[in-house]
Amino acid sequence: MVEKRIQPLARDAMAYVLAGGRGSRLKELTDRRAKPAVYFGGKTRIIDFALSNALNSGIRRIGVATQYKAHSLIRHMQRGWNFLRPERNESFDILPASQRVSETQWYEGTADAVYQNIDIIEPYGPEYMVILAGDHIYKMDYEWMLQQHVDSGADVTIGCLEVPRMEAVGFGVMHVDEKDQIIDFVEKPADPPGIPGNPDFALASMGIYVFHTKFLIDCLRRDAADPNSSRDFGKDIIPDIVKNGKAIAHRFTQSCVRSDFEREAYWRDVGTVDAYWQANIDLTAVVPELDIYDKSWPIWTYAEITPPAKFVHDDEDRRGSAVSSVVAGDCIISGATLSNSLLFTGVRANSYSKLEGAVVLPSVKIGRRAQLKNVVIDHGVTIPEGLVVGEDPELDGKRFRRTENGICLITQTMIDKLDI
Repeated sequence: MVEKRIQPLARDAMAYVLAGGRGSRLKELTDRRAKPAVYFGGKTRIIDFALSNALNSGIRRIGVATQYKAHSLIRHMQRGWNFLRPERNESFDILPASQRVSETQWYEGTADAVYQNIDIIEPYGPEYMVILAGDHIYKMDYEWMLQQHVDSGADVTIGCLEVPRMEAVGFGVMHVDEKDQIIDFVEKPADPPGIPGNPDFALASMGIYVFHTKFLIDCLRRDAADPNSSRDFGKDIIPDIVKNGKAIAHRFTQSCVRSDFEREAYWRDVGTVDAYWQANIDLTAVVPELDIYDKSWPIWTYAEITPPAKFVHDDEDRRGSAVSSVVAGDCIISGATLSNSLLFTGVRANSYSKLEGAVVLPSVKIGRRAQLKNVVIDHGVTIPEGLVVGEDPELDGKRFRRTENGICLITQTMIDKLDI
């Protein structure tokens, strides 16, 4: 690993977060919001991880490109990310698709989402661009990646995960030489190329790219002039650089931020209901794989002013209690029992109800005697008294969105259709 410079490169960089994705595999969770705006971890949104990584890395210029159902995402960023100040040479730009280049053209791909805002980027004069996906859960110091980019003389440096080779079939995979220079980029290969010296593993793209700004803008302008391009980093820009320039792989393990409690480099794509449920439930472990309590690398977010959580009643069968659970502020656990569950802000769990393996989004009301197991409950849902979920797979599948792993996603529309 290279030594950190005294003068961080991050101060001369701009982070550009691509946050326009729909995230259709999250089903009804993205009916009203983009995937980066989906709640995660009790009080944050998914996008807060990429944004916090940029801020904690020392980057003070940030742009976020939005597109699909962006209102809740934009509102969240306006409330929680409005502290960067232009008088300190800081900036935070929200960049919705606004037909800036053409009156008929929205963002056509990830590269186009940057190209259409070149006139906003250039006046800031960043020397480096850090292109980020806004829909993954991880902690990473981008300064290390910037330093590798400069020291290697790369045209592009690509953040990569080391994954078991046959698990890489759903990723863009880097075929590298012994010096981690990328000699081929293969999108979702049936037979992924292994890593030199470690053939059972492959290098999968994280969707994180570092460029010198001038080089990137030149690439984007050439791409925009190509009528055959799909305007996408993974499909067009990166393969062209791999073929005609110098592309270097940056391994996530070199820049992953870990507290004393984190044993492995943690990165998750919470793009399915099962993965989303699991990553949230993982946080309820005694020593979770992701340490969100690490004050040296805080996850910034919109910090609502809320009263503390409250647990009331202490009768034998009516005791407000929680075991191996995460409970956010403004929750009232009134004679309810929680185990291995995660509750976001403002949840009300009423007497005799039991929750096990429940991920409960903000402002949910859980009626008396409800029995809920292995569920994700969307924002603002009112669970009727006595509802049982998690005991009868066939009935659950008829009423709710039930995954192959038996996780039930519950929305208010589904509740309203129940014949109770």
